[in-house]
Amino acid sequence: MRRARLAEMPLRSSTPMPDPSDDANALPFQINPAPPEELSSTLSRSPQPRLASQAGKGSGLASLVLTLVELIRQLMEAQVVRRMEAEQLTEAEIERAGQSLHSLQTQILNICEILEIDPEDLNIDLGEIGSLLPKQGGYYPGYPSRESSILELLDRLITTGIVVDGEIDLGVAQLDLIHARLKLVLTSSAKL
Repeated sequence: MRRARLAEMPLRSSTPMPDPSDDANALPFQINPAPPEELSSTLSRSPQPRLASQAGKGSGLASLVLTLVELIRQLMEAQVVRRMEAEQLTEAEIERAGQSLHSLQTQILNICEILEIDPEDLNIDLGEIGSLLPKQGGYYPGYPSRESSILELLDRLITTGIVVDGEIDLGVAQLDLIHARLKLVLTSSAKL
């Protein structure tokens, strides 16, 4: 019942809901990207953004910030899905979380449009390690994915819990200027 209701919610609408009776690696359906020709013809017919066309050229920092915000948004979404499936959230909490995550996703897409950043550029390819974010439909919390991503690794680390303990020296021109001793606990708040 909860699984069906989640499919109606705005949580990552492009992610298919896996059927637990299927093979763990099989998804009920695939969402494939449009071919480049179709995208080109669609983009040529759509109106141009209202801001100056130079915005996209100097938006490297904005792209990086949006990438980090999208990573955090997807991490929060994965934790909501995990807690929902463990029946740790009320119906009202599920609804609020779904609306909030959908609103944040919409804002990210709006900012991408204003700054002329292709939302696909927010995903960083890390070579053999995989990508920063999963491809659409490529990851669902608790199920193995076909391609690795940093998001999946972080989600699993948060779910398991991890402690990072260490020291960092920051400096410039071979001068140590800041010494930091860190102890970071990274875990789901449901485990605290």
